[in-house]
Amino acid sequence: MINAYPFFADEEGDSPEQHIPLPTPDEEKEMSTSDIPESLPILALRNTVLFPGVVLPITVGRDTSLRLVKDAFSGDRLVGVVAQRSTDVEDPDPDELYHVGTVASILKLIKMPDGSKSIVIQGKRRFQIDEFTERDPYYRARVSPIKERLSEEDEIAVQARIRSIKEQAINIVHLSPNLPSEAADAIEHINSPSFLIHFIASNLQVDVEEKQELLETVALVERADLVMEHLNRELQVLQLSEEIRSRVKSDVDQQQREYLLRQQMKAIQEELGESDGTAEVEELRQQAEEKDLPEHALETVLKEISRLERINPAAPDYAVTRNYIDWILDLPWLEYSEDHLDLKRSERILDEDHYGLEKVKKRIVEYLAVLKLKGDMKAPILCFYGPPGVGKTSLGKSIARALGREFVRMSLGGVRDEAEIRGHRRTYVGALPGRIIQGLKKAGTNNPVFMLDEVDKLGSDFRGDPSSALLEVLDPEQNNAFNDHYLELDYDLSKVLFIATANFLEQIPGPLRDRMEIIEITGYTQNEKLHIAKGFLAPRQTERNGLSEEQFEITDDAIRLLIDGYTRESGVRQLEREIGSVARGVAKKVAVGDVEQESVDVDDIEGYLGARKHFSEVAQRTEVPGVATGLAWTPVGGDILFIEASVSRGSGRLILTGQLGDVMKESAQAALSYVKAQSDELEIPQDAFRYWDVHVHVPAGAVPKDGPSAGIAMLSALVSIYTQRRVRHTVAMTGEITLRGLVLPVGGIKEKVLAAKRAGIDEVLLPKKNEKDIKEIKDEALEGLNVHYVKRMESVIDHVLEDEPMRDPAEYFQIPESEKRTHVTIPNGATVVETSTVN
Repeated sequence: MINAYPFFADEEGDSPEQHIPLPTPDEEKEMSTSDIPESLPILALRNTVLFPGVVLPITVGRDTSLRLVKDAFSGDRLVGVVAQRSTDVEDPDPDELYHVGTVASILKLIKMPDGSKSIVIQGKRRFQIDEFTERDPYYRARVSPIKERLSEEDEIAVQARIRSIKEQAINIVHLSPNLPSEAADAIEHINSPSFLIHFIASNLQVDVEEKQELLETVALVERADLVMEHLNRELQVLQLSEEIRSRVKSDVDQQQREYLLRQQMKAIQEELGESDGTAEVEELRQQAEEKDLPEHALETVLKEISRLERINPAAPDYAVTRNYIDWILDLPWLEYSEDHLDLKRSERILDEDHYGLEKVKKRIVEYLAVLKLKGDMKAPILCFYGPPGVGKTSLGKSIARALGREFVRMSLGGVRDEAEIRGHRRTYVGALPGRIIQGLKKAGTNNPVFMLDEVDKLGSDFRGDPSSALLEVLDPEQNNAFNDHYLELDYDLSKVLFIATANFLEQIPGPLRDRMEIIEITGYTQNEKLHIAKGFLAPRQTERNGLSEEQFEITDDAIRLLIDGYTRESGVRQLEREIGSVARGVAKKVAVGDVEQESVDVDDIEGYLGARKHFSEVAQRTEVPGVATGLAWTPVGGDILFIEASVSRGSGRLILTGQLGDVMKESAQAALSYVKAQSDELEIPQDAFRYWDVHVHVPAGAVPKDGPSAGIAMLSALVSIYTQRRVRHTVAMTGEITLRGLVLPVGGIKEKVLAAKRAGIDEVLLPKKNEKDIKEIKDEALEGLNVHYVKRMESVIDHVLEDEPMRDPAEYFQIPESEKRTHVTIPNGATVVETSTVN
């Protein structure tokens, strides 16, 4: 069926759309009984049949037909329309035309741009050709009308059939995908039975012969039956087609459907000249062939590109495979930066960026020297450890600049997942390579300086042990074939210069620490801090705060005050903050207009930073017996540590407080045992151990403390309280003790010595075996500080205690006889029960 309600432009070429109205029953009756001329020009149609009441657009192509239409349109506009038996005949004879046709009125004549003409005709009444009277210039024939006969019985039968015809036609409209839904409304509103039959017949998808049969059938009931038969056949075909479509649709799975749609989209893109997935795959293949890749990586990426070509671009695997290919192509497999092997230039760059750190600079220059002589070598794994703020991280950037390499920093603080190092396997959603491979992609070369910052802060839990994953990365014998879980390809890391940093060497696992060359970076001396502040910190803060060198100047004495009175650290991080605070204060004055420039001296510091924060309290702390000054190492550098001892009436107990660790507690117990053993030589009465409790306390009780370094300080405090001889406030000490009185070496000597000097100490007692550590400290840092080396505790006591006691120990610890108790210990299994009697 086709739409019988066309819209046409008028003769002038405008396009006012005109709707062709449907005939009413009265109009239909009038048309079917209207008079027709005895002779009519005959217009032959090739492939359709015109029914009464139906409006039909026709394109006129034959010359004879054009002449006919022109004459008829200028006259009464009536023509006789018949169908020709064969559509292939260009100029049919009378015998090749059907003799039953329809009188038509030409409603509109349209001139087409190509010179042809189209007409809109409407059928009026059926007729029969009696005789052809003319052949030239077109056919004319004598015709007679075919009368419509409809009795009352036939009218009832037709009305019954009309309902069925309407229902079937509407069902066909709904089932057919090519018919508009408006056609159902049009059929519903046709009231004339004969026009409905003719309208349906005109739009049936049947041959011309079958339509001609409908036209020639005289009885309306028979025509209705024929129409119903054709409609039933059409409805069955549509229902069967719908069944087949539903069955096929259920058989086609989602992937096939997407494939069909993708093929349609591909055809559309080709028509539009847009690119498709094939071009993308070819581009990737070209990149892979042009990039310098190892053989195993090239083989893998080409295999993945071929696999990508077979995957539907809308499938999830497409994005996963494409991402994997991109990672392989983006990595610098065989791309290296050229090393700058000018040793003098490298030394100059290292000196420009950092003051001091001679051991580290020497090691880097040695590496460059070997690289220059040999041409190629396995990169060492260096580990810088020391307190915060001494320049470990920034030193890595300087090394990269000196070598002319890219610099990559990876912070390991708080990393607990092994996949952060080795990557995730591609089976996981959102999988990525590990941070080692990510860093190399960021660097763009295969030989950068790669800094593993805070390697001692690695954690481990149920997600794995990242430090174990680093074993392969940091082993020069293995990392030439590092295997990331995401790539699953061997990657050469042997040219990468790995540098690790740490604050606590003890927190790095042993196997990992064994793979690295440990370089200790100790704290800075006051003189080094002064040079760093003048050469680096003050100029940087001047620039950051919008000042010029002429507007802001700080004197050496002011910097020394900042170092001693406002900071307590091994590094210079807090010192830079304090200089920045002063610079901001000057910037405010300059911005307001109070001053044009400012030279900050010692007297000006308090106005910018407030009162001094740190003072030497050694003299005040050691005014009474029982207080000794020890030296301690902390993650932020060295510090002084006061050991306080006091005695009270009791039963000889040892009380320890101050958040002491097990090692420190054992040092106190060993010191007390040594004092008891040497009580006669030290002139300490025995009653002091039997009737007096001794309490050893280390201030800053909320801070955990541990280690053997405070051994000789604890022993000095105990000897001081028992002998009532004060410890000299100008002396500080560090060292481990044994029960036999030996003084053993300890670590962190440089930090401890510098802390002693900051605190105003004049003398430092160190174990004899730590003498080598003092040689690494510059003489200027030791200026004004006397260092004594001791092997045994007797030497310590002679150095640190004053000669005269404040009280006589015999009188101080004297107990009346009436208060003395006799102690009896009665074993009770594993417990010792103590009883006493009064004499």
